[in-house]
Amino acid sequence: MQDGWGSRRGRYASLYFCCAIEDQDNELLTLEVVHRYVELLDRYFGNVCELDIIFNFEKAYFILDEFIIGGEVQETSKKTAVKAIEDSDMLQETVEEYMNKPAF
Repeated sequence: MQDGWGSRRGRYASLYFCCAIEDQDNELLTLEVVHRYVELLDRYFGNVCELDIIFNFEKAYFILDEFIIGGEVQETSKKTAVKAIEDSDMLQETVEEYMNKPAF
């Protein structure tokens, strides 16, 4: 391609991914990033499928943000990333419970 960008797409688990990478980028590293993201989704959703992402896209994007920010991997530890996601869920539940309490 003239612009130096390549498009790679493929099926991973039951999901399809499309990645735009430059010609000099490492395709194996891109595959590893997709693999790690699917592992995180699997840990959160349990055997993730496209419907999990469709109906919970905010959570899928949050998981991606915990893992990658600005195109850079932020957290390589699955344990740490999953812990941050679980902490966020617990905080959200606490806030929802607080907001649903009657104000007397």
